[in-house]
Formats: sequence, structure tokens, C-alpha cells
Amino acid sequence: MKQTSVTDARFSWPVAFTLAILIAAAVVVLAFLRLESWPARTMTQGTADLERLGKDLRSAFIDIVHLQPRITINNRTFAEQTTPTSELVILTHHAKVKREFVHTWAGSSKRIKLVGMFTAKAGFDLRQDVAVDVRLDEIVVRLPHAEVLGVEQTHVDVLAFENGLWNRISGSDLQNELAALPQLAHQQAAESDLPMEAEQELQRQLSKRIHARQPLRLVFTNPKSIEQSSVDEKK
Repeated sequence: MKQTSVTDARFSWPVAFTLAILIAAAVVVLAFLRLESWPARTMTQGTADLERLGKDLRSAFIDIVHLQPRITINNRTFAEQTTPTSELVILTHHAKVKREFVHTWAGSSKRIKLVGMFTAKAGFDLRQDVAVDVRLDEIVVRLPHAEVLGVEQTHVDVLAFENGLWNRISGSDLQNELAALPQLAHQQAAESDLPMEAEQELQRQLSKRIHARQPLRLVFTNPKSIEQSSVDEKK
């Protein structure tokens, strides 16, 4: 009985040593395979995160801008642009404009003086291309510059309506002066900071709505209007 126990002990050490070597080799192989597949797994996880971000961006634009922009993720198209509306109004501004017309003929003068109240709308023309490029380091939104989309007249006051003795105010005189008021209101709004404020407000709304690690950058793809450019040059 004693001889048998010694023999078993002699054979157990080589077996244990062999098992230890096999286990160590298996651990090394497993670690190697994990390290080898790490870049692919990291890329897959990164792409999945970007795709989730792309869905959030699409939802945010539908909620805020009322359109689905063209979204690309790592130069791959994720969603095409759909435009249910042609314009996006971001800000409104109340404008007051004055217009005076004086005409003298043969010593007789006629005079019209008007004051008009308007609501100017600033925002974006969505008929142009709006695209979102999602990258690992940043999110780039390309869209046209904000502009004055229109003005709506609220009311007009007639401050002066004076006829001359033989130089009378005609219907066309009054129509011309009334038609000039919206043009003045539009020009006044375009020359103000209203379009720039609309761009800043859109940036604020998107940044508040989109929760991402990457910074959000707006890139405007069309030149500013002549009126806005002249104001910037004066500054």
C-alpha cells in the first residue's frame, strides 16, 4: 500500500505541471485574441455610438427646425434630407417705420406722412441644403445664413394728408407710399442684428437639445445679403 501511494505521487507532479502549462498557454492565446480584436471592437462600439447620436440629431432637428437634414456619419450617409416646410422662423421683431412724401408744383404743395408698425420674421430658408456631419471629434451643421424671411404689417397711422390748392393727392400717390412702408421695414430689419441673433438662437437651441461629447459647430454655406454685409463692414 505504501509503494502504490509513492508511485501515484510521482505521476501527479508531471500531470499538474502539464496542466499548468496548458492553462498558461490558453490565457496567452485568449489575451492575444482580445488584443487583436480590440481595434475592431472599439470601432464597432464607436460607430454604434455615432449612429445613436445621429438618431438623436435627426429627432432634434425635426423638433426644432421641422425638417430632417442630410446626416452623414464618418462620410457615410445616415439619412437623406426631407423638407416638409420651406422656412424656419427663429425670431420675430417689431419694427416702426416712417414715410413722408412732399411734392410741390407751381407753388402748390401736397404732403403725406405715414407711420407703419410691422412684425419682422428672421430665420432660415430651408429650401437650401441643410446637412449634418457627425464625426468623433465634432458635429458640423451646414446651413444657409439666417435672413429676414418677411414682414407683416400690423397697422398704419396717417399723420399728415395735406392737399395743395391745385396740387391734389391722387390715389396712386397714396398707394405708392403705402407700398413703400413694407420695403422700408424689410430693409430696416435686414440692416439690424436680427439675422445674426437668429443664428445665435438656433445654436443655443440645438446645443440645449443635443447632448453630445463632441462640440457642435454651425457652418454657413451661403454669403450674407448685401444689406447685412454692408452693416458688417461698417462695424
